Amino acid sequence: MNRFEVVTPADLIHAGKLLAEPYHAALAGGVDLLDLLKQRVVGPKTLVNLKTLPGIGTIDPDDAGGIRVGALVKLHEVSVNPAVGRNFAALADAAGQAATPQIRNLATVGGNLLQRPRCWYFRNPNVSCLKKGGDTCYAAKGLNRYHAILGGGPSFIVHPSNLAPALIAFGASAKLIGPEGERTVALEEFFTLPKTDPTRENVLKPGEVLTQVLIPAPPRGARSVYLEAREKQSFDWPLVSVATVIATDAGVVRHARVVMGAVAPIPWRSPEAEKAVTGSHLDADTATRGAEAALKPAAPLADNRYKVPMARALVRRAIMRAGGIEEVA
Repeated sequence: MNRFEVVTPADLIHAGKLLAEPYHAALAGGVDLLDLLKQRVVGPKTLVNLKTLPGIGTIDPDDAGGIRVGALVKLHEVSVNPAVGRNFAALADAAGQAATPQIRNLATVGGNLLQRPRCWYFRNPNVSCLKKGGDTCYAAKGLNRYHAILGGGPSFIVHPSNLAPALIAFGASAKLIGPEGERTVALEEFFTLPKTDPTRENVLKPGEVLTQVLIPAPPRGARSVYLEAREKQSFDWPLVSVATVIATDAGVVRHARVVMGAVAPIPWRSPEAEKAVTGSHLDADTATRGAEAALKPAAPLADNRYKVPMARALVRRAIMRAGGIEEVA
């Protein structure tokens, strides 16, 4: 790990100016950053300490029934917040299932959304892979048990965020502040596929800071569910995760959002699944159609075909639970 200095900016504008300079990196919770430093994937000379910046560390209601979640809010705070649990249950569950209690008390919302891929080729300091500016994605024909089954190529990483699928299912947006001013980007459009630029995962510009996540009020009567499958129940990243938001009228689906995590280089929303269930009476057959539609475009690699039936089962279960139907064993 290289030597570095830590600088605490006076405000967000100052932070943006510092982060626009070469060899500067943002420091919030520092969970993923510390790993990247130790693995020598990054080597900043200066860390810009965002922890003391005011106004981006709280969860606040808006006037329309939604909430604003600051980028410095800890995952534990999201998981236990009454307003989040009451109106955005999938988000509370996603935050509560991330990592370990110790990490949830340190890791931030912004850090969870901006963490880098966990691909072992990318994290290996001795491998110059496509994601680090090389010319080869070694996972394509190498060890790819945990890699993408949807949206992959030319890189086949998966996005590791627990929160992102739930936030996209709720139609959340990211508020960004940088040298060019302030802008708001739909979170679904915030993440970018490798075909755009294999070295990037999002649309953050140099010097921009993610300050808040804006979550609109859910549809009337909507229920939400977040599910994930892991290799072990203790600290682990999901093999597959699913967030659903479903609203029904007299048992007929009038609103559906289905978003999968850990299956693609970005949090993967499935319009096909949403179309398959919307307008239908919600039952086991409808949920099965939605799940089949969600995984129809899947193109697994040699070692990750197991993700297809796993994701299909989780999508089916999440749709049913969001519709108030418990699956019968």
